[in-house]
Amino acid sequence: MPLETIELHPAAPARASLIVLHGLGADGADFVPVCDALALDDLGPVRCILPRAPVRPVTINGGYRMRAWYDILGGEIDASGGRRHEDEAGLRQSMAEVHALIDRERERGVSPGRIVLAGFSQGCAMTLLAGLRYPSRLAGLAGLSGYLPLAARTADERHAANHQVPIFLAHGTRDDVVAPERGRAGHEVLAALGCAVQWHEYPMGHELCLEEVQALSAWLRQALG
Repeated sequence: MPLETIELHPAAPARASLIVLHGLGADGADFVPVCDALALDDLGPVRCILPRAPVRPVTINGGYRMRAWYDILGGEIDASGGRRHEDEAGLRQSMAEVHALIDRERERGVSPGRIVLAGFSQGCAMTLLAGLRYPSRLAGLAGLSGYLPLAARTADERHAANHQVPIFLAHGTRDDVVAPERGRAGHEVLAALGCAVQWHEYPMGHELCLEEVQALSAWLRQALG
């Protein structure tokens, strides 16, 4: 089944698309005000796509069913390297669904070089996972208050088309949901791979702030300008 989406359509046929992936337990509708605040009208017709993650049980929340791009298994440590266990099957299933969203924008006449993928928290993880592995060059990837999933596999699995895709990463220094260190670790991996990545920090928790939205808006103007 294709993902449910909320779509903000411009008055004229779209010449660019912004796909925004929400966080755990949230909803695409939560980002309608953010899209409005980005104020992208001067870039021409931009369509905003706000998908809704499937509802699934989440282990770390006692199996409670909620919207989630993948399961969160908790802070277990594996035997080999102290890495967190990740729901690889769930990650890859959602990656395929996000790729299908990008493909649909292409079918609607928007070239991949005019498509930005963005996300918050779990949505940030999905943005980096799916965007770096997409087989055509995208306009940019924006990750807010998240981390790099399957980090050890990024070098081997990222697609050559997106080796130099512009990446905007931002995190709150007081984030008690996704520790800032996890965000910084992802940034360091991407920087070491030679990615064109920017890093921004703000004195906030697991949330958005006005300065962050303004910086993202300016970055989007570079990516889509």
